[in-house]
This record gives sequence, C-alpha cells and structure tokens, in this order.
Amino acid sequence: MPAPAFDRPAFAKPAFDVGMATNALEAHQRFWREEAGLAYDHLARLGGGFHQHRWRQGASIVKVNHSRAALADEPPGGYVGLTLAAPRSATLVSPDGLPVTLAPGAPASLHLHVRTADLDGFRRFYGEVLGLEPSGADAFRLGESLISATPGAAPPRADRFARGLRYMTVQIFDCDAATAAAERLGAEVGQPPRTLGAVRFSFLRDPDGNWIELSERGSLTGRDPRPD
Repeated sequence: MPAPAFDRPAFAKPAFDVGMATNALEAHQRFWREEAGLAYDHLARLGGGFHQHRWRQGASIVKVNHSRAALADEPPGGYVGLTLAAPRSATLVSPDGLPVTLAPGAPASLHLHVRTADLDGFRRFYGEVLGLEPSGADAFRLGESLISATPGAAPPRADRFARGLRYMTVQIFDCDAATAAAERLGAEVGQPPRTLGAVRFSFLRDPDGNWIELSERGSLTGRDPRPD
C-alpha cells in the first residue's frame, strides 16, 4: 500500500494504543485478563530490559511494558484514566493505580481521559498537529478510539518509563516525515526517530508534557522501515 502524501500523520490503523510501564507483571496479567476481560495479543522484546505484553481492546492495544529493574514511582501525568467498551459495567483500578471504567455504552472501544492545564493547546495539538477528528467538546477520535480532556492543574512532566500509563501510540506510514511535520507545527520532539526491528518510531510531547509515540510498523505499512 503506498503511503499517502500528508503534512500531518497519515494513519495506518483506525485506532490509537496506550502504553504503561510496571514492575508488577503478574498483577497486570490478572487485571487485564480477569478483571478487564481483554484478550492477550503477544509479547514483544523492546530492549533495555523491557518486555512489552500486548492486550487487545478492539483495534487498540493496551501495552504493558514490564521491567525487572525498579522503575521510578512518579505522580501520574496528564493521561489519567481509561474507559473501555465492555459487556458489563465496572469501576476498576489497575495494579499501578490507573482508574479503568468498563461501560457497555462507551462512546469508543478505548477512551483515554486527559487532564490539561491548557485546553487551547490540547485542541491544537491533538486536532491540528496529530490530525485526529473532532468529536464533541474537547474530544478527538481516531476510528474506534477517543481522547478527551478536562481542565485541571498542570500535570508533572514524568519520565516515559515511570510506573503507570505514560504514553499513547498512533500508527502511521512515515515516521520521519510525520515527526518533521509535527516539529514544523511547533510540537516538541521528545525522542527523534529510531528503528527497532520492523518498527521505526519517535516520540512527541504535547503541551502538558505527555508522550505520544509515532510508530511506523512494517506489518501495517507493508514495507520495512528505514534503518538508523
């Protein structure tokens, strides 16, 4: 499939994913399988001592990055909760303290909740820089997934691999072009593009300092990403 021309990311998958880091792998395995009811997808080895356990929620993936080395215990960033479409209603808390709501009438398969000190910056970043589709007041959609914001105190600028939910991932066709385009639009690049196996990826930071991964995955784009 040829990559479309774009100034903002051209999405290779109709949903975004979310990523978290933990030292409590067994507790997360029980939580996502037994309490949240998600299906296990597969294990990916990230390097740096991290194993990524991937759980399916519709077209989205909940990525649990496990490290045996102790992770920083930092306050939650701006990504403060998830609502998942599910057959039953439940209010849960993950092993690392993330509020997770199960809701039969959820507006999306995966709904990421954000607290922001800068609603205008949130709207510009997720609407204009990332190019997500507006979906009601202070909410943006990518296919089966939704991100919405409520105003609040500025979240701490946490490390990407501190414990808890720390980033979201959008799958795109060209990581280098998308990263450069976002930087031209004023986005902060938290990590420049690099290649790991069949994935080329970078990280942006939104106006509140939250991490956003731009991922060019060969299994979705139909071609090998460029090497480093």
